[in-house]
Amino acid sequence: MRLRAIDPACLTDIERAARFLYLQRLAFGGKVVGRSFGVSTTTPARFNLARLRAMLAAIRDRLQPVVIEQLPYADFIRRYDRPGMLFYLDPPYWNCEGDYGADVFDRGDFERLAEQLRAIRGKFLLSINDTPEVRAIFADFPMREVGVTYTISAAATGNGQRVGELLIANFALDDAAGSSAPG
Repeated sequence: MRLRAIDPACLTDIERAARFLYLQRLAFGGKVVGRSFGVSTTTPARFNLARLRAMLAAIRDRLQPVVIEQLPYADFIRRYDRPGMLFYLDPPYWNCEGDYGADVFDRGDFERLAEQLRAIRGKFLLSINDTPEVRAIFADFPMREVGVTYTISAAATGNGQRVGELLIANFALDDAAGSSAPG
């Protein structure tokens, strides 16, 4: 909680990176806004201070060729859309629009996103929870049901929750694209 309360603007780049990494590794679901924390008595700690330098070096090396943008999704898609591009989209789940912070993504953004995706030159693959509303909004696109296990709360219960999600794309989703329907 002490690290969460520190203003990142007062830290060096390395201190800010270490703080962010620590908070992200220990927060439920990797949330940046509204983080909550817990402990597990059955699994090893998710952060090892003795390995911090090695973790930061590995992250630095992994991100070396990566371009990081902080743009609204519509601007990002417009900037990078071209033939041969593949967008992987992971919007907030339906009924969870506020999970990433206020005014980041609202209910109307699902319709705006679907409309934009109808016109792109590249390809996209979107994953989202399976709801009637999502199916209606993205009805123009191929969909595949997939079974997934939510593990965010598994540390507390020891079990994951098996649920159905959808893969939605602007290309054919054959059997190799995903697992079978939930079950």
